[in-house]
Amino acid sequence: MDTSHFKKVTAAGLFITLGIIFGDIGTSPLYTLQTILKEGGSATEDLVLGAISCVFWTLTLQTTFKYILITLNADNKGEGGIFSLYALVRRYGKKLVFPAIIGAGTLLADGIITPPISITSAIEGLNGVKGLQNIIIPGNNLVVELVLVIIILLFIFQRFGTKVVGGAFGPIMFIWFMMLGVLGINQIIHYPQIFAALNPIYGWRLLTEHPKGFWLLGAVFLCTTGAEALYSDLGHCGRKNIQVSWIFVKTTLVLNYLGQGAWVLLQHKEHLGDINPFFEIVPHGFLLPSIIVATMASIIASQALISGSFTLISEAISLNFWPRVKVKFPTTVRGQIYIPSINWILCIGCIMVVLYFRTSEAMTAAYGFSITIAMLMTTILMYYFLRYVKHYPLIIVTLILIVFLSVETSFFIANAVKILKRLMFLVFEVGLIFTMYIWYSARKINNRFLNFIDLKEHIPLIEDLSSDNSIPKFATHLIYLTKANRASQIEQKVLYSIFSRNPKRADIYWFVHIERTDDPYTMEYSVEELRNDKVIRVEFRLGFRIQPRVNLMFRKVVQEMVANKELDITSRYPSLSKHNLAADFKFVILEKFLSYDNEFSVRDGFILNSYFAIKHLSISDHKAFGLDTSDTVVEKMPFVVAPISSIALKRTSFKTDS
Repeated sequence: MDTSHFKKVTAAGLFITLGIIFGDIGTSPLYTLQTILKEGGSATEDLVLGAISCVFWTLTLQTTFKYILITLNADNKGEGGIFSLYALVRRYGKKLVFPAIIGAGTLLADGIITPPISITSAIEGLNGVKGLQNIIIPGNNLVVELVLVIIILLFIFQRFGTKVVGGAFGPIMFIWFMMLGVLGINQIIHYPQIFAALNPIYGWRLLTEHPKGFWLLGAVFLCTTGAEALYSDLGHCGRKNIQVSWIFVKTTLVLNYLGQGAWVLLQHKEHLGDINPFFEIVPHGFLLPSIIVATMASIIASQALISGSFTLISEAISLNFWPRVKVKFPTTVRGQIYIPSINWILCIGCIMVVLYFRTSEAMTAAYGFSITIAMLMTTILMYYFLRYVKHYPLIIVTLILIVFLSVETSFFIANAVKILKRLMFLVFEVGLIFTMYIWYSARKINNRFLNFIDLKEHIPLIEDLSSDNSIPKFATHLIYLTKANRASQIEQKVLYSIFSRNPKRADIYWFVHIERTDDPYTMEYSVEELRNDKVIRVEFRLGFRIQPRVNLMFRKVVQEMVANKELDITSRYPSLSKHNLAADFKFVILEKFLSYDNEFSVRDGFILNSYFAIKHLSISDHKAFGLDTSDTVVEKMPFVVAPISSIALKRTSFKTDS
């Protein structure tokens, strides 16, 4: 992938960045201050100044310092996200797979609660429109139905891709951020003393002196929603465009929070009830247009999160953390993908969130637990990146680690109390992490029992089989996928399939191997003829963001070999060759199932049983590799560990009763 254009800051790049990157964090003013005031129990000057101070310094430490200035430097050939970071550091520790899996699982879980919060907050703003006060009531059936309709339409639309509306995302978000800034300034001019809230001492006093001080961090954390996803979307916009546009975004966010705080203090009320300061600072005549813009911004934020989830799962499949589910490419835009199974899992999760919590206030009370874990996992991986990839001095890396672990651990503890309010969704998070762990661990166990043998020793036997006319020809070109890293080796089960399981005579035998690289967009291949015009090995080197569409890639290889006169694919059947018809190609996929004859440890047995159960639920391997059913043979072979020689049978003679 050409990422050279990402290195330059352009107006188009900045607009695209606003539309893709900052939708989530940009809609946080809809509910953050309202939630802090609710949980704080009052609207006193100390609470308001302390709340805004905490918000400002959270945006500064977490978003600006950690993600914008440090984490964005951990780009893998222009790509970001926890799996890109893991690909950069995995060579420095085998156990780094665990923070990668946990971080990815919790980040995906964030995808079922963020869209409902943003969209519900925007729709609830209609309560302030004249004539709708008694119609739009937070939590009533109409609000819930409107939110559900928007969410369902959003997920239905995913199958068509976002190419058509993608160009509108940037201008809409620009209007949104400008609106945030202008609304904030309009209140600040009436109460300029609010700038005192930028002093960190007010935040410190809130956390240490307020009765609920420390626990208010759970609500403060809402202001940094989307910071982790910001790094995941690095590849869409480039580091410099994100860093420059963040100056504008953070300025408008801070102005809006200050404006909300100014309005609250100008009311001189200790309690505001259910009032949302965000919609109160909007001029009444502009309220309906502002709600429309807020709803559009919320939809854009949700869209970016959903697209990010597709990318995350696509990378997980490539890194062997997730089953090979169906991946579609709805548009010609490179990198834009659609994963139906994940789309509908997220859709069902969002619907359940809306039906269970009903109001944005209840949703925010359950938000934050998962994403704080994801941030902690990124911090752990960043330590290895800064220390071993960038070679920063140990003292500097340790200090950075201490700062972020202290901040994020505090947020985690404050959010941990929310786990009781989201127990039913804990199953979703655990399920995602469990699936990744099982898939990764089972493949490790599986690979331990792979038996490779010398292929070159068996080439004469392959040649004899190919020339044996007493055996019906299975295919002209027969293709197997192999896990053997060396061209001189092959799995024993592949040769068993060729020779012993319905002998498969072919004119040319192909062995295709896929090597995954740490670079996200590597697309290379090499061809080695182990025996001229008889046994050929093709090696694909693919980045972890490239889908292994073996069918298309193999055809490309064949086309280039034909063009270079390295291969003749004219049919070998006399009746067809005289008409210059192309030969037939057939893939063989070996699918294993767990044999009851195995004896494993409790752990390995549980992992493998879970692995084959998950595999049974996911799509077939031939579809995952982009192979057509018409030219693919699937052979099911038992996964047996114990060899026959280990079975203690003693030959003897005995009589049976007639």
